[in-house]
Amino acid sequence: MIAKQLFEEAASKISETLANSPAKDFEKNAKAMLGSAFNKMDLVTREEYDIQQQILIKTRVKLTELEARLAQLEAQLAPQASEAEANGAQTAEPNPEKTTTKRKPK
Repeated sequence: MIAKQLFEEAASKISETLANSPAKDFEKNAKAMLGSAFNKMDLVTREEYDIQQQILIKTRVKLTELEARLAQLEAQLAPQASEAEANGAQTAEPNPEKTTTKRKPK
C-alpha cells in the first residue's frame, strides 16, 4: 500500500516537472511551426481525401455501367443500321439535284 502511494507521488512529481520543463514549450512551438507549414502547403485532411475517394469510386462504377449500356445500345442499332443501308442501296436512284458542279469565279 505504501509502495503504491510512493509510486503515485513520484509519477505526479515527474509529470509536474515535465509540464514545467522546456520540453513542453518545445513541443508547443514545434506543433505551431508544423501547423503553419502544413497550412501553407494547402494539404487536405484525411476526411476530405476519403470523401473524394468514395466519389471517384462511385463515378468509376457509373462510367462502367454507362459504357456497358452504350455498347448494348450500339449492338442493337448495328443490325438495324445495316438493314437500312441494304434497303436504301437497293432502292436508291441517283438524284440529279444533288450533283453540283462548282463554277470558277470570273
